Order: sequence, then C-alpha cells, then structure tokens
Amino acid sequence: MTPMLDQIWFPISITFRIAAISSCLVLCSGVFLAYIFARHNFRGKELVELLITLPLILPPTVIGYFLVILVGKNGIIGQFIYSITGTGILFTWQAGVIAAYTVSLPLMVRTAQAAIESVDKELEYAAYVLGRSEIETALLITLPLAKRGILAGLVLSFARAVGEFGATLMLAGNIPGKTNTMSISIYSAFQAGNDELANFLVLILTLMSLLSIALTGKIASRGKLNA
Repeated sequence: MTPMLDQIWFPISITFRIAAISSCLVLCSGVFLAYIFARHNFRGKELVELLITLPLILPPTVIGYFLVILVGKNGIIGQFIYSITGTGILFTWQAGVIAAYTVSLPLMVRTAQAAIESVDKELEYAAYVLGRSEIETALLITLPLAKRGILAGLVLSFARAVGEFGATLMLAGNIPGKTNTMSISIYSAFQAGNDELANFLVLILTLMSLLSIALTGKIASRGKLNA
C-alpha cells in the first residue's frame, strides 16, 4: 500500500471501527435509558437526564477533559480498568470509542425517548391485562412501534461518532497509525499543508453527513405517512 493510500485508508478504517462499536453500545444502553425516562418516574430523574444531555451542550474539549479525569490511570474508571488489564486506556482506539459513545449517546436517548413517548399507552395496558410482563410488553409492543425513532437515533449517533474530534483528540490523542481518525487526520493534514489528503477526507465526511441527514429525513417522513 502506498503512503498516500495508507494515509487515507487507516483514518477511514479506524473511524468506522470506532463509530460501529460505539453505535452498538449506544443502541443498547440508549434505548434502555430512553424507555426508563419515557415510562418511569423516579427521584433524581431530571438530574440524570440533564447529565446525559450535557455532552450536547458542553464543548467537546470540556467533555474530553472530564473523560480524562474519569478513565485516566488515577480516575475512578481508569483505576478499575488498570486493575483488570494492567494497562491504561488513554491514547488507544478504545479511548476513541469511549469519547464517541459519550458524545453520541444523548442523540439516541432523546430521539428514542420521543418515539417511545408517542406510543399509545393503552396498547401497553392491554398487554398487561393479557398477562404480559413489562419486559415482554416493551420488547413485543413498545419498542417495535417506536422502531423508526430508534433507527433515526442510531443513524444520528453513528454520524456524530464518525465526526467526533475534540473529545477524541484529548482522550485518544493523535497517534499516526493508531488513533488518527478522519477528523483528526484532517486537522493534521491542514496543519502540515497536505491539502490533497485534507480535501479528500473532508469530501468523505461531508458526503456521509449529507447521507445521514437524508436517511434520517426519509425515516421520519415514512413514520408520518404510516401514522
């Protein structure tokens, strides 16, 4: 593989790997949290919702700083990881997954929560009367009826993970051939005056963003037609 192709291929491959893994984690945990928020009231609910939504408001570098404190070698999570693996997670592609997950989770939670709240509760009550448990009702009725909102949230979360820059840079760093995602590679190429590489990666990210917007709009429009 030529140096130019290597400069293009690795950022694309590592970006998709990070985005794919973080999106899977976001799908599982985000839908669970969305269901809890939509169907249950508990003490401290507003605070938990605020904390999950915070990454949408805070600058990515601030998010990255908080994550460094948490997953660094001396952090609460970092100490636990170090005790199990014997090594830290900072400046690895796994740290990039954590950063992507953190910034994309709010999009899934908010989108899925709105979709779940739009499901008629009478259908759930009918299932309870027929002897279904809450878990069965959620899996067989609520979530299938909210699937378009969940799918839209997944698309947005994946797109957000692909484009993540600030938190990833602080947590995973910019290590060529190890943690340089597309966004970070664009920054590095621009700094180095490599306009050819920067332009190519910018084009890919722009096309992916347009595709994500179009796909999300299509999902939403189909939902309205079926409503």
